[in-house]
Amino acid sequence: MSDIVISVENLCKSYHLGAINSGTFRDDFQQWWARLRGLPNPHLKVGESDHDNRDGEVLLALKDINFTVQQGETLGIIGRNGAGKSTLLKILSRVTAPTSGEVKVKGRIASLLEVGTGFHPELTGRENVYMNGAILGMSRGEIQRKFDEIVDFSGVEKFIDTPVKRYSSGMHVRLAFAVAAHLEPEILIVDEVLAVGDAEFQKKCLGKMDDVSKLGRTVLFVSHNMQALRQLCRRGILLENGNAVLDASAEKAVQRYLQNAPSVDSAFDLDNIIRHLPIDPTFRMERIAVTQQDKPIGNRVLNGLPLEIAFTYTVLEPTVGLRVFFDLCDLDGALLLRSFHDEQNDGIVRTEPGCYTSKAIIPANMLAPISYDIIFQAGIYNVRMCIPEGVRLRIAVEATGDKNRAYVSDRSHGKLAPIFSWTTVAQQSQNF
Repeated sequence: MSDIVISVENLCKSYHLGAINSGTFRDDFQQWWARLRGLPNPHLKVGESDHDNRDGEVLLALKDINFTVQQGETLGIIGRNGAGKSTLLKILSRVTAPTSGEVKVKGRIASLLEVGTGFHPELTGRENVYMNGAILGMSRGEIQRKFDEIVDFSGVEKFIDTPVKRYSSGMHVRLAFAVAAHLEPEILIVDEVLAVGDAEFQKKCLGKMDDVSKLGRTVLFVSHNMQALRQLCRRGILLENGNAVLDASAEKAVQRYLQNAPSVDSAFDLDNIIRHLPIDPTFRMERIAVTQQDKPIGNRVLNGLPLEIAFTYTVLEPTVGLRVFFDLCDLDGALLLRSFHDEQNDGIVRTEPGCYTSKAIIPANMLAPISYDIIFQAGIYNVRMCIPEGVRLRIAVEATGDKNRAYVSDRSHGKLAPIFSWTTVAQQSQNF
């Protein structure tokens, strides 16, 4: 049996809500002294109420977590936002301490939990490689030997002597991951930060993590990308509200996660979901409409009619790379297609403040008569997702009864069922 490199026993982490933390000791002391005397917060503006005064309320971010990880194992940790994934990784990386329980880690850890962690904005990329490598435990000689390989992997060689403050978030994470991946740690911990990278870089990262695991090192991977998790991990732990509800194969963990994923069963319910989306400083989704023949679909779609998807949204400040898009997935979570509103511009268009509507049409006879999830999303290219988990609508596609389309009721023909144009021409007899 392989050696155990991570052991977690009865792990709990709690936070006290309403704790004073204004950013400076003087302000904290003034708030504490006012609260002690029963006076209002002296730093509140006129007419503002102290909503954050929730002393005594405790949030249990992790509750009695138990698991072990073997050397060379690839473990995926999945769950909705707020389930406790990042808290768990921070405890394993020794960024924060557990409230109770015990964590034992054997070997050198390289963690990539935040974009640009350990980078100084005034230093160049070259200087930050040396500094970040030293923070992660690499010797200067080790960094020098691997420097060219790190820079080549990151793809920022053209800007390696440019101050990091001029880097985009995507450049930050590429360089940060390159340093962490070339540390040759016994344990590599990677959080969802890879979501800001483009598709080509994500593919490189997955390949690198796969290589790390094949060398007998351990990988802990957190992601909302279920395909990537299936590809990389053999085992998965599903967290819900701070509890580890399932520890099984990656496939079973993904299936359980997708079964419990919140979805809207009718397009009529989209407006209610949109009203409760997280606030983004740049972008606000106003409405998502899904129609056939200008009528809302509910959740029933006919495959013989075009399906129109319309995003209405407000841009609050000038933004480069804003994209609205949707994923079409089967009920196993496999991505069948993804379409962006700016397909022809590669995510580099500048959008001025204002209200916009972007429409897409899924052609008639494209969908097979099965059920799908349409996941509506928005993001700023190579920076962040404006709707972190997207808005999920489940639709049931029904055949129109067209005799020319009878074959599509047989699911063995695929999960998409487009009609292609074929021509057949009789050829003169020849020796082929």
